Amino acid sequence: MDLRQLEFLLTVADEANFTRAAAKLRVAQPGVSARIRQLEQELGHDLLDRSGRTVRLTAAGATVLPYARAAMAAVAGARLAVDELTGLLRGRLSMGMVAPYSTTEFDLADLLASFHRAHPAVRITLSEGTADALVESLQTGRLDVAVIGLGAKRPAGLACHVLVDEPLAAVVRADHPMAAAAAIPFAELRERTLLTFSRGTGLRSVLDAASARAGAPLNVAFEASDPGVLVQLVARGLGVGILPESAARALPKLRSVPIVRPRLRGQLAFAWRSEAPSSPAVRAFLQFACDMRPALDSVTEMRSRRQGS
Repeated sequence: MDLRQLEFLLTVADEANFTRAAAKLRVAQPGVSARIRQLEQELGHDLLDRSGRTVRLTAAGATVLPYARAAMAAVAGARLAVDELTGLLRGRLSMGMVAPYSTTEFDLADLLASFHRAHPAVRITLSEGTADALVESLQTGRLDVAVIGLGAKRPAGLACHVLVDEPLAAVVRADHPMAAAAAIPFAELRERTLLTFSRGTGLRSVLDAASARAGAPLNVAFEASDPGVLVQLVARGLGVGILPESAARALPKLRSVPIVRPRLRGQLAFAWRSEAPSSPAVRAFLQFACDMRPALDSVTEMRSRRQGS
């Protein structure tokens, strides 16, 4: 067994395709297949199921995968540790972000640019996904860190650093009967046609959890992952948007009405594996990001105690 075999196995597992994996590795596809076959013969089990259109791990492959990741991470860590002794920080940072990423409260591009200027030898990759998909990628080690929307519960095995914390509101057109209301109780939303985020997003999880607690099923007629799409639908009078309060600022003809009993909040956070060893590059980025954006957790907890339900 050698590191190149493990690298090939990891890449095929991540890409779910030999052709894409070979292109990523810059190796001919037969070479990738041959090295993985050698590994399977050595272990005495098939690691990949090649029978479908996509390549999947077998039960044996799923068992081997975390060990393969740990071995590759250990080698990378050894190299980076030597670099640290010479004062050079380099390596790789694999980041995910909720799709689409949209907030006026936090500028991810500015943060990444500032970190790159400070550590130009660190290679950064960025990908998009839903909160659920990003959490899974963090837990399985495909991502080092991600910007996710937090739901009603913190994801298992992950540490979180809250970046943005703002109320959810009922967003309506300025000529809507609700526009002049000081607030609307959550239970009254069941009588409205609602527009909100798709399932799998942190904010939708907050809304669904509140609905379950209140025993008040909601009439969600329109779902979208893009807040800009939802804002446009609200502006055309298709219903009441359940969105971050700042979304009402997108168009001057929209108004936000606070939701009370309970007051709901949406949070955007950095997340990473809480117990897995991280590379010097990942540790440096997290320290850099947290220094630039102090955590809002204590602020959130104090606000929750003060507001209650």
